[in-house]
Amino acid sequence: MPGSSAAPFGSRLLGPEGQHGTVLRIRVQGLLTTTLVTTNVIGAVIVVVLSGFVIPGPPTEGPMLLALAIAVPAYVLGALLVGGIWGTGRALRALRWAIEQREPTAADRRATLRVPLNLTLMQAFLWGAATVLFTVLAIVLQPELVFAVGFTVAMAGMVVCANAYLLSEFALRPVSARALQDDPPGQVVGAGVQVRMLLFWALGTGVPVAGVVMVALFAMARQNVTSDQLAITVVVLGGIVLVFGLLVMVFNARATVAPIESVRDALARVQRGELDTEIPVYDGTELGLLQAGFNRMSAGLRERERIRDLFGRHVGQKVAEVAVAAGVEQLGGEVHEVAVVFVDIVGSTTLAATRPPTEVVELLNRFFAVVVDEVDAHGGLVNKFVGDAALAIFGAPVDLDDDAGQALATARAIAARLPVEVPECAAGIGVAAGAAVAGNIGDARRFEYTVIGDPVNEAARLTELAKSVPGRLVASRCAVERAGEREAARWTAADTVTLRGRTEETTVMVPVGSDAPAE
Repeated sequence: MPGSSAAPFGSRLLGPEGQHGTVLRIRVQGLLTTTLVTTNVIGAVIVVVLSGFVIPGPPTEGPMLLALAIAVPAYVLGALLVGGIWGTGRALRALRWAIEQREPTAADRRATLRVPLNLTLMQAFLWGAATVLFTVLAIVLQPELVFAVGFTVAMAGMVVCANAYLLSEFALRPVSARALQDDPPGQVVGAGVQVRMLLFWALGTGVPVAGVVMVALFAMARQNVTSDQLAITVVVLGGIVLVFGLLVMVFNARATVAPIESVRDALARVQRGELDTEIPVYDGTELGLLQAGFNRMSAGLRERERIRDLFGRHVGQKVAEVAVAAGVEQLGGEVHEVAVVFVDIVGSTTLAATRPPTEVVELLNRFFAVVVDEVDAHGGLVNKFVGDAALAIFGAPVDLDDDAGQALATARAIAARLPVEVPECAAGIGVAAGAAVAGNIGDARRFEYTVIGDPVNEAARLTELAKSVPGRLVASRCAVERAGEREAARWTAADTVTLRGRTEETTVMVPVGSDAPAE
């Protein structure tokens, strides 16, 4: 498929990306030589057929026939040698940086992108010289053939030049991609798509059709051409024009469609989540701008995803998703009914003083991994890590159907896993619920999403209490009463205490089966 990884330049003939310099040289030289020789040979055959058998006029005879018998093969052979040696040699000199696998300079890039044009100008020079040469021979040796000879050589030259340009541009796509890899075009290089299509229509169809009309007018002016001869001439010329005009348009269409297909296929890969997708930029027209634009878009998406991932790791994925979708202004302070889980390690000062720093960090990471795992699994948000403690929120910024129930279930799961997975880190866990203000706190240049209110303070105080009770897990009655029936049934009242810094008593709840907390 054009544009696929197997054919990144639109055709398997052009090979894969990253070809070795020697392989690239052989491939490019082979394609250039083959296409140029083939188009020129076909052009020469067209000239012989048209001038000798199709265009109305007297037969070629005498000195003119002898001159053509000598001059045509000699000139065609000479032109092929000159074109093959001079043209491809000049092209390869411009492409030496790619063959030697060097980084191209600005001059190298310009020279590379001009190779198809330079080869076409060389073809135009050779066919122009042929037109002049054979027209002069006709004037000198058989003037009646001037129109037939001059017209056929000129028309064939135009068709050959058009096809030579498109085929040269096709053969040089791998090198053009290397030239534009680190410096994609910011504007159209040379003629744009519209100018190119109009130009090739004129060379491949417009001018030859105009020539057919001229042949018909010339035949009618001579008044010695039968209607059958004229009909045959027009049919043959029209067929040749249609065939070669079609070839020009097909090559031009492929040159236009291939970059578009590469972008289409790359977009499909991006939609599947392959954000590292990039495509080679091998066109200097608006199509090359399209390819380069896709690569910039892909790079922007990768950067955005990287920032979003980092952002989510710092503030929580849910906060990141809301901020990306609605903007930070939508995370302003709002009153939410939330549930809060506070987890704090018992004896953290002793832990830090008796273990190497690297071991303490590794231990804390294992401890927090359990906390984050369970909070995420129950739809909560780990709002912040404060030293060796973690604060988790349920019900903000995304509402939950049962925020208190999820918070209580999370606390029980953490309390069950920590003694098994991180026995070195005993931790107190407190759960509270109620109304709190949730939103961005700070300056416009540096926000922090957090929750402020009584449930947070109450959860912190309950955590202090939990450190001294069996099971090290307590919750407020308010949190249990707000929970769904299934979760609430797993908790029972243990005691009524006045928490530090509070004036009202709090009924302390513990999981069913736990002992009552001490005063």
